[in-house]
Parts: sequence; structure tokens; C-alpha cells
Amino acid sequence: MPLPRLLLIDDEPALADFLASAAEESGFEPVTTERDADFRDAFLAETPDMVALDLGMPGMDGVELIRFLAEQSYAAPVLIFSGFDRRVLESAFRLGEALGLTMVGPVEKPVRFEVLQEMLSRLKATL
Repeated sequence: MPLPRLLLIDDEPALADFLASAAEESGFEPVTTERDADFRDAFLAETPDMVALDLGMPGMDGVELIRFLAEQSYAAPVLIFSGFDRRVLESAFRLGEALGLTMVGPVEKPVRFEVLQEMLSRLKATL
């Protein structure tokens, strides 16, 4: 059986690799993107089983991606993470819920590997 695909976007390669490693350890096949257009293309090419997105990236807004996912009627979990203030994370989380998405997290950076891995393992069990 193929592993569930986790599509993630983060503009920091080191953090993207960290997240991808946690996803692999949790039984996902991670697909890493750094740019908005790449994320959308990868999403449309093959709908992932889960999405993880960084809210704060240069030249784009994680909230736009939350809206994009809602427009696609995406039903799988959407994990948001960021180095932003907790209130910003929570308002993006509530927006996602209001748009009908299955929001998980939010996770504040920096996040510990074990915490992330445990969260992803729990989520994988629900897929």
C-alpha cells in the first residue's frame, strides 16, 4: 500500500527538511515545496493526503493558500505552523475552520522533532 502523501511548503530549506524527516518517520511520503506556485502545481497534480504549511513566507501569505485549499474543497488535514505570534496562528486556524477545512495544530516554531513526529503519527492514524 502506498504511503500517504504529505505536501508541505516552507521557504526555509533546513526547516522543510526537518519537517520532511518527521513526516517520513511518521509513515508519510513527504513532498516539499518552497514556492506558492510549486505548492499549487503539486497539489493539483496529485491531491495529497495531508498538507502542512508555513504561514509566513516572503512574497506570499499562508492565508492565501488556506483559501486555495478551501476553493479545492480539500477535506484532509491541514497543519499550519509559523514563527508568528500565537494570535496570528490562531486567527489563520479559525479562518481555515470557517472555510470548512480540517485544521490541525497550530504549531509554533521552533518545534521539537518528537512533538511533530507524534502529532503526524496521530494524524496518519486518522487517514
